[in-house]
Amino acid sequence: MALEEVQVFRLDVEAQFGCLSATEKRYAHHMARAAWSGARIILRQVSPESIDIFDFILELYRSCSGNWSTLIEPGVTAGDLHKFLTYAATFLSNIGNYLGSGDQKFVPAVDVSVLQVLAARSTRLSELYKTLSSAIVAIPPYSLGYPGKTTQSSYYPESSNITKEEISIVSKALEKSSIFPENTRIRKAQNGIDFEALIASIESEDLQQAFPLLGMKGSVRLVRGDHSSELRNVCRELTEAAKYAANSLQKDFLRAYIESFQTGSLDKYRESQRIWVRDKAPKVENIFGFVEPYRDPHGTRSEFEGLVAIANKEETELLSKLVENSAKFIRRLPWATPGNDGRGPFEKSLFEPPDFSSIHSLAYCSSIIFPGINVPNYNDIRQEDGFKSVIIANRMAVESKAIQYPFIEPSLADTFRKHKFSAYYMWVVLHELFGHGTGKMMVETEEGNHNFDIRNPPIDPITGNPIECWYRPGQTWTGQFGDLATTVDECRAELVGAYLMDDPELLKLFGFTEASEIRADDVTYNLYQQLGVDGLRGLSNFNLDSGKWGQAHSRAHFAMLKCLLIDGDGVITVVHDKETQSLTVRVDRSKILTHGKPALGRMLLKLHMYRCTADAEGCRSYYEALSEVEDQHLEWRQTVLANKPPPLVFVHANTFLNGDTVTLKEYDPTIEGVIESWAERMV
Repeated sequence: MALEEVQVFRLDVEAQFGCLSATEKRYAHHMARAAWSGARIILRQVSPESIDIFDFILELYRSCSGNWSTLIEPGVTAGDLHKFLTYAATFLSNIGNYLGSGDQKFVPAVDVSVLQVLAARSTRLSELYKTLSSAIVAIPPYSLGYPGKTTQSSYYPESSNITKEEISIVSKALEKSSIFPENTRIRKAQNGIDFEALIASIESEDLQQAFPLLGMKGSVRLVRGDHSSELRNVCRELTEAAKYAANSLQKDFLRAYIESFQTGSLDKYRESQRIWVRDKAPKVENIFGFVEPYRDPHGTRSEFEGLVAIANKEETELLSKLVENSAKFIRRLPWATPGNDGRGPFEKSLFEPPDFSSIHSLAYCSSIIFPGINVPNYNDIRQEDGFKSVIIANRMAVESKAIQYPFIEPSLADTFRKHKFSAYYMWVVLHELFGHGTGKMMVETEEGNHNFDIRNPPIDPITGNPIECWYRPGQTWTGQFGDLATTVDECRAELVGAYLMDDPELLKLFGFTEASEIRADDVTYNLYQQLGVDGLRGLSNFNLDSGKWGQAHSRAHFAMLKCLLIDGDGVITVVHDKETQSLTVRVDRSKILTHGKPALGRMLLKLHMYRCTADAEGCRSYYEALSEVEDQHLEWRQTVLANKPPPLVFVHANTFLNGDTVTLKEYDPTIEGVIESWAERMV
């Protein structure tokens, strides 16, 4: 897709930064520098050409000192320049040439001759252009996915002929040998039989370890040193940050981060997460490491991420009230049955209240800027040590400003926009706290040792029979469910939030009653409107060429909409006018409680039980059918694409150290401001 326009938003943080002490600012500065130092790791994970495009954009900035008008010359019009800068800002915001939301490849909306003129400005630009000239405009690939004719993945570098089956076999061999996949990439050897697992680490010596493959010839060898130079820069800044840490816990998890990045040990990274969850309510929060596996087509290898943010005490107080009352709301979820204090056997015996904060992003180095996060992603750590949830307030604020899809009836559109942020904020909060924070996996930790009574297994609330499957020793959620893991996990979390959104007591905690300006039932009604709009919007991230979904959340939203259309008895209807290219979502208020909620509850219970009992086969059969895009939906997709608003682009602040003083600089919310912020980041 060729980019013409984008929506640019600044993630304001100046007010929050000003509330920090000098020591806290110094800590935040080095943590932010560590986060941005990981940018080239992400670029390398996205596509082979991304690092060269990154360097080309920043070299072009330096060639004109940011005075872009000087680039207008014969062969480059003002319009050409604007289109290329739009591409450049979008590239930098997504940290690569594939959209973070949807994974579609985007290309400059200019003629190749324009790129050639820009490249001729310096020897360095010319050298870079020679390496990227074909790839920057090449379509296909259309999107990220298993390596093939129309998709590519840099989690499998220099391995265009690697197959899905080979990836699965290599992954199982690593899993059997207790090698975690999150910080790895897989490369097929030139002999076509053997494989290398590239481990992210500063240390680069060969481990001389190879593991046989199951069911095929060859072996997989461990090779350390992937992303070595970038991780060295990350660790240098983390080492400096530790000097200004607020407490011993922060020093300890930073030490564990550094050792993990130094050696490639994910055991050490897991140790850092156990420490990190105990650092409650820090003024400066962070998330670091190879965290989210959304972009690996196999669903197990994770993108590097660095988030540094500043907590807001007043905004966090509302979230704390919800956490304090969390037990009662967990008892209202579909799997809650007598026993275990009303939670049932498929819920943890003790819901350890998590640290739940409202934070403002200072540095967010990631291909996608989420409004909320719940980590760590290791379920054993979540069950044994707990987790943290954060709402990224300055990202959330964008939702009320961005151009939306026009899928609500014109007479209701103003009210929908007025109420949307309140419903969306509440939905995200419930998604993070209860969606990602609930559930108990049935696990056999070692031969004969279970976290449930194997002689009297718990009863499956769907079948009425004792459970027959669970996680065997060494098995994990992502390992068992593979490419379904992330989308099913997100779908389950979205369903939990939506299922609870009509609860009067819960709505009252957020200030919504029948007497408030936005009434409680208005919030619930708006949520169901959003379920319809988001389900349709998700179709834009379905890749027609590969028949695959490009984004976990989009697939989840479409599956939820389809559930309501099939099982909701008319609570939601979609009206499609092909001639005017319009789609309209209609919600029957009278059926929300009687038909909408029960339909979502049935879907939620199924996903929950599949997840708790490691029933990957049952889950795949159910979820693939529910998220299947049929002929009617393909017609809807065409209209969705015809009405697609410009993508979002974010501009972040930078911090600078002058002597012992840390200063903050924010940039204009323009495409030029985005590029300037990255140029001054010097990564």
